[in-house]
Amino acid sequence: MAHVIAESNGTNDGDLVLSVVDGSMHEPSGDQSDDSCFVTLPFIQKLIAELLGTFFLIFVGDCAVTVNLSKDKVVTLPGVAMVWGLAVMVMVYSIGHISGAHINPAVTIAFASVKRFPWKQVPAYIAAQMIGATLASETIRLIFRGTKDISPGTFPTGTNLQSLVVEFIITFFLMFVISGVATDNRAIGELAGLAIGAIVLLNVIIAGPISGASMNPARSLGPVLVTSRYDGIWIYLLGPISGAIAGAWIYNILRFTNKPLGEITKNASFLSRISPRN
Repeated sequence: MAHVIAESNGTNDGDLVLSVVDGSMHEPSGDQSDDSCFVTLPFIQKLIAELLGTFFLIFVGDCAVTVNLSKDKVVTLPGVAMVWGLAVMVMVYSIGHISGAHINPAVTIAFASVKRFPWKQVPAYIAAQMIGATLASETIRLIFRGTKDISPGTFPTGTNLQSLVVEFIITFFLMFVISGVATDNRAIGELAGLAIGAIVLLNVIIAGPISGASMNPARSLGPVLVTSRYDGIWIYLLGPISGAIAGAWIYNILRFTNKPLGEITKNASFLSRISPRN
């Protein structure tokens, strides 16, 4: 689950981050010919932010799932959905300006596929996300050690094909929303976190009882690596990654406009238009 980048951060290390201040256009990563070393202090900071962001997302979300399963559904499905949505929203506003708040390998790969994130940084981002997810899952296992036969992982409740299609669709719309609110200058960038958290909440409500509503390979792989339950794990790799790539490409097609950039940026943010002038 998501996740998002929106404008160049000016550090010359090639990646792009979310701005929730002015909603600026997320520029493509452009020429990848720079062979200089990208393992700089700012890049390490981004990896740490991704690790911590993914840890928070998985820890909070899986805690809610575990408590709900072990305490007679006390949290309820809407409650679990709210936890996931709020966790994503909080991370977008907390680390979006540092790392882009991808916290999801599918999002990282999807942005790279449309040249809005450098491919050379993808492995490091995914490694940080996976470490965060695995640490969070191990922490939950230690906290709930006495709870037997309870796993917060994602497993198909119906057929594998049903879960695969559901994961593809919900991740498609997650990535579509991310691309719209966080990479298009014409959108209200300041509300990106709210919109992304809301689509996660909706997806969990409608898809949670079917596939677990992963939308995030790290969210599924973290518990798997800790519990060694590999039931249908390929679904949660193929579905979210292909869905995210499709969502990013479809929005790129809709993004096309004949208006010059200067005309677009004049109406980029309604918040900037209502802010007091000095």
